[in-house]
Amino acid sequence: MNISIGGYSFNNTYLEGKMDVFGYLETVKYRYGLDAADLWNGFFIDRKSKPIMKLADESYIRKIKEALDERELRLVNFAVDGAHLWDPDPHMRELLHNNALTHLRAAIIMGAETVRIDTGGSYTEWETMSEEQFDYTVLRYKEFSQVAADNGFKIGPENHMGASLLPREMKRIAEAVDHPAFGFLVHLGRWKADQAEGDRLVAPWAYHTHFDAATAVREDAIETIRMMEASGYAGYWGIEQNAPGNQYAEIERLIGLVKKLLAEA
Repeated sequence: MNISIGGYSFNNTYLEGKMDVFGYLETVKYRYGLDAADLWNGFFIDRKSKPIMKLADESYIRKIKEALDERELRLVNFAVDGAHLWDPDPHMRELLHNNALTHLRAAIIMGAETVRIDTGGSYTEWETMSEEQFDYTVLRYKEFSQVAADNGFKIGPENHMGASLLPREMKRIAEAVDHPAFGFLVHLGRWKADQAEGDRLVAPWAYHTHFDAATAVREDAIETIRMMEASGYAGYWGIEQNAPGNQYAEIERLIGLVKKLLAEA
């Protein structure tokens, strides 16, 4: 079964000083027996650097690539924080853009198959985009999609922040970008509007998915899997859950739940 574990699932373990990116790779390969990594840049950025969280230097990125190859792990997704597209301040937008380009170079080095770079906006507020924001967002995703196409991967946002939490806004972006390398990391069921049909509206552009502890036990989880597959989705079913404690056990439990859902679907 195509199952992966989003790196953010071990954020609290990382904050306790008990895991780094190489420990994560060991964990997914040898503890859980998976064949894919679902990396999050939070393990190898400088979280204290301002105003942009700087990525580790290229020599470190190449060590991650070596570790992936040694463990025969596919990098099915590289989730990038701190390089989203939109900010009201034009200077900050330029800093974010440069940081996104740095992360794209890292994605190429590591052999990422998909890359998540968010739209921008608030984590606590969401509304449709202004014309300026929409035009800028489409422009940048067209730029990034061409980089992705030239290097054999797909790219796009997760329903994570701001307007991306509105499925009709996501659909509107995808239709405007109109590029075969553009798509979505669909965190299943995480919508702030059109909850009942959100996953269906964006399913044609899905390049990766995430379950969490809530969505893995929803009554419609099996129907959601069937709908995604009927829409053409053939990627990995990721698990992303940063549990407050006992993270290894919590992830093992969720893997079992998702495997059961996939088997029944």
